Amino acid sequence: MKNTLFEDNRGLKLPRHIQLKRIQNVIMQELTPLQRETILAYYFQGQNISVIARERGVNKSTACRTLHRAEARIRQCLRY
Repeated sequence: MKNTLFEDNRGLKLPRHIQLKRIQNVIMQELTPLQRETILAYYFQGQNISVIARERGVNKSTACRTLHRAEARIRQCLRY
């Protein structure tokens, strides 16, 4: 079984504050600026895809694809 972001090297679950810090680091260091903006707008500011697309002047499908690619990158980085 692979270790994830939420486990230490013994497979024990890490404290929530450490989990959140690791997620924050991935968002800030591993995503493109556009992916980061999209993740922050969607998850932290509560904007929906239509609003995100309109504010960036892109098609809704483009905004959705950016969000999904950012989520995939985060998942990839959370695994060792």
